[in-house]
Amino acid sequence: MRKSNTQKISDVLKDYIKENSLERKLSEMDIISFWEELLGPTAARYTLSLRISNGTLFVKTSSPVFRNELIMMKEEIRSRLNQKAGSEIIRQIIFK
Repeated sequence: MRKSNTQKISDVLKDYIKENSLERKLSEMDIISFWEELLGPTAARYTLSLRISNGTLFVKTSSPVFRNELIMMKEEIRSRLNQKAGSEIIRQIIFK
């Protein structure tokens, strides 16, 4: 008689993510997807691109006025994004 070695697919995926150190990268992708949810559709309309590198979120905007408003709210935005991600992923934000 053969012994069954079955596992839930969710457990297999969690193990794979952990073994390959993909947790941080997935959290970074979550943060980018949270941008519009946390800041609203107006922010999304004026945001041209988002990129995360070494704990720094780079935000490219299409409007200098909007960029200045974001700069004034930088720490609040950083805090809300990290809170939504569940860990300290973003250490600083640079607006261009």
